[in-house]
Amino acid sequence: MTPVVALAGGVGAARFLRGAIRALPTDSLCAVVNTGDDREFYGVHVSPDLDIVTYTLAGRVDPAKGYGLRDDTYALVDRLAALGHETWFRLGDRDYANALHRTLRLRAGAGLAQVTDELRRSLDVPIRILPMSEDPCPTYVELSGGRRVHFEEYLARDGAPDDVRGVDLSAARSAAPAPGVVEALGEADAVLVCPSNPVVSIGPILAVPGVAEALAERRAPVVAVSPIVGGAPIKGPADRLMRGIGVEVSALGVARLYRGVVDGIVLDERDAALATEIESLGLRVAVTDTLMTDVDASVRVARAALELVDELR
Repeated sequence: MTPVVALAGGVGAARFLRGAIRALPTDSLCAVVNTGDDREFYGVHVSPDLDIVTYTLAGRVDPAKGYGLRDDTYALVDRLAALGHETWFRLGDRDYANALHRTLRLRAGAGLAQVTDELRRSLDVPIRILPMSEDPCPTYVELSGGRRVHFEEYLARDGAPDDVRGVDLSAARSAAPAPGVVEALGEADAVLVCPSNPVVSIGPILAVPGVAEALAERRAPVVAVSPIVGGAPIKGPADRLMRGIGVEVSALGVARLYRGVVDGIVLDERDAALATEIESLGLRVAVTDTLMTDVDASVRVARAALELVDELR
């Protein structure tokens, strides 16, 4: 089977991948997922993006939130709140059990890649899922007044304020790629960059030493799907983070950010007028409706990306 590797963040990536697994043979697809959001909560190792991708592809994600498990309960965090603990990160009970399994296995000497594979197999997810690294890679957001907070504090605790002054990916730049990541990229016949936050989801993956190099040495086409539609993100704080690092909040800004990494980009039809300027950057462009409101829409977007891959071969 033709191997395809997808670079993935959280909700947007998961919705794209639910289409890709229907557009490709599942044994040909591998997702490399951001771990810059990982952090310990309530004594367990939480991997938000790995879990979002896994739960979505298992058909068990909370559809309203796009993360967490459908119909989960919150007895644990509610009891901790009653005892006076901070519980701004709402982790459901079954979600906590998966994170506790991850923590116990890591303490026993297993690697994050192995534990990720155990969890996805236990939930009958048909594709291979790899963390970008097994090393700690926390992403920090730099705010006005010299404040510096972990990305989950910025997003979940503080509500993603607008006063972003920078993003610190130094931990990812000092990390090693997880087992299998560089090999998967080296063997790939195509690489897809999911419609994830380009700054704090895809940025940390590309910052891990060896990842960008593997892409630069590739012969396979690399195609991205823009997460910015009509000058705004579909979900999440990509606009605030892009402005914070001096990048225009548009599909053109995404294309400029990815220039040198990708060969082509899929735009939403609302941004079709930007195609000519993006093509002047040396990128091939495809245009479709990229709003993934259901599984059929996700399949449509995945197929548009794969058709652009075929054009680039």
